[in-house]
Amino acid sequence: MPNSSHTLTIPSSTQHLREVRRFVEEHARAAGLSRPTVDEIKIAVDEACTNIIKHAYAGSDDQEVEVELTFSPDRLEVCLRDQGEPFDPSSYEEPDLVELTRRRRGGGLGVHIMRRCMDKVHYTCDDGYNEVCLTKYLNGNPAS
Repeated sequence: MPNSSHTLTIPSSTQHLREVRRFVEEHARAAGLSRPTVDEIKIAVDEACTNIIKHAYAGSDDQEVEVELTFSPDRLEVCLRDQGEPFDPSSYEEPDLVELTRRRRGGGLGVHIMRRCMDKVHYTCDDGYNEVCLTKYLNGNPAS
C-alpha cells in the first residue's frame, strides 16, 4: 500500500461522530483493510473523538477536532488533535469491568476500548495542542 494521508476537521460535537466514522471507513476500505479491522478502527476513533468532546472540551461545541489518517505499507495511524484540557495517561487506571457491570454504570471505558481495538495508543501534549495517535499494524505486528 502506498503512503497516503487524509484529514478531516469537525466541530466538537457528538453530532459529527457519524461523519468521522464514515471518513474512517471510506479511506480504510479504499486501502483494502478487512471489514473487522475497519470496524475496530472506527470504534477506537469514535471513542477517542467522544473523549475529546466530553472531557477535553467539556462538551463545548464551538471548538475543533482534527482527525488525520496516515497509511503506510505496514500500518495505519489515526491522529486526533485538539486544544482542550490535556489527558494525563499516567493517571489512567484500567476499569474493573465486573464492578462496572455490577453497578450498571456506563462510561469510563473509552481508553480501555481504544487499547483493545488498536495495537498502540499514544498521547502527547505540546504547546497547547493535544494529540492521541492510534496505530493499527496491518500485518498484526510492528515492523522489526
